[in-house]
Amino acid sequence: MEVYTTENEQVDALRRFFAENGKALAVGVVLGIGALVGWRLWQSHQDSNMLAASQSYQQTSEALAAGKSGDVAAAEQFIQANDNSYGVMAALELAKHFVEQKDFAKAEQQLVLAQGKAKEDNLLSVVNLRLARVQLQEKKLDEALKTLDGVKGEGWAAMQADIRGDVLLAKGDAKGAREAYSKGLESNPSQAQQALLRMKLNNLSS
Repeated sequence: MEVYTTENEQVDALRRFFAENGKALAVGVVLGIGALVGWRLWQSHQDSNMLAASQSYQQTSEALAAGKSGDVAAAEQFIQANDNSYGVMAALELAKHFVEQKDFAKAEQQLVLAQGKAKEDNLLSVVNLRLARVQLQEKKLDEALKTLDGVKGEGWAAMQADIRGDVLLAKGDAKGAREAYSKGLESNPSQAQQALLRMKLNNLSS
């Protein structure tokens, strides 16, 4: 490697370097700036899309709650158009609407849709818990147990055990139900959940 001992020699070396490589450097700088600008534009586009989805979700949610005409169709369109958390939450709300109408088949359809869209573990666990409850109502007991296997995270353990106990009891497995309820009590549940599990255990003993 050459060693430049004087300022003039260093300046001359820089001039030669830019003369030989200036075009490549310029292209590199332009490409770098272009990539940065493109990334910022894409990020801004994503933010705008999420803001629009948030506002649309709010309108859809309010329409469902108010029971306005066309609310179900609008919610279904919103869910189909949004493969994000807002789409999942709208599907959860629409499933709740169908449960209140005792239409468990349609509720299950929405929850299966939500299951496919949910990318965050806690949100997916909520979907699976509600789906298992609906499948229990439909007497799809083996499917409900399989759905419960998809519930992850210690924070959901008590609710998971509670529903599992209900499903096993519906299958005629009182011993399995007792074990599930007991496991739920060991998972540090909330006071309300604890009271519910103890009541179910007491009912099994009576």
